Amino acid sequence: MQRKPTGQRLCLYDSEELAAIVRSMAHQTAALLPPGQSALVGILRRGEPLARLLQQQLAQLTGQAELPLYALKVKRYADDLSLLHAQTALTESPELAALDLSGTTLLVVDDVLYEGHSLLRTCAYLARLGAQRVRATVLVDRCVCSQPVRADIVGVRLQIAPGEIIECNVPPYEQKQGRQTQLVEITRDLQVAWTEATAAAAMGKHHQADGVGRQQQIGRQFGIAHRQFQGSRR
Repeated sequence: MQRKPTGQRLCLYDSEELAAIVRSMAHQTAALLPPGQSALVGILRRGEPLARLLQQQLAQLTGQAELPLYALKVKRYADDLSLLHAQTALTESPELAALDLSGTTLLVVDDVLYEGHSLLRTCAYLARLGAQRVRATVLVDRCVCSQPVRADIVGVRLQIAPGEIIECNVPPYEQKQGRQTQLVEITRDLQVAWTEATAAAAMGKHHQADGVGRQQQIGRQFGIAHRQFQGSRR
């Protein structure tokens, strides 16, 4: 049974702020992809609706038809970072397999880049189908990738404690108060002891946010959480 994340939840970016980040990602994507010879590959679950948001933004920016979008199911970790598949599971796509990808630039879209296993598995699969140019974009990069892959476009870079879970709430999978909403939240397990180094990092020393000046605000949020945690142990 999958363990649901527990602990304190901190909202780092709300819908309005994330909309600005996605717009910035769309501008970078428009400069990266050749017009008329590109397609999007959204990793399920939350990479696919994020790819759809980018698809719509790109059409508005360029005035051209929406790029083709293909969903691809890839899974290694559960939402709480528990390992589901030691060998990253990928469900082959008949739609992609039927295409001639040799002359198409593919942009792989995912919500969070963690260790890089899912992105590596996806790129290897697309190369096997004949793709010669594969790019990648992620909403959040945790900056702990251990595989020989990287994202060409990153919405937000966050360095947080290993036990903390980043959740990207992307419609249509999450709704709050009956409304579809976009959020980036961190779930912190208050039962995990923090070292002084982790606390210093969490208070903003190493946080980076592309295009949005949130370092000080995030630091204040994490500082409060750290004091609450210390108080709970007295």
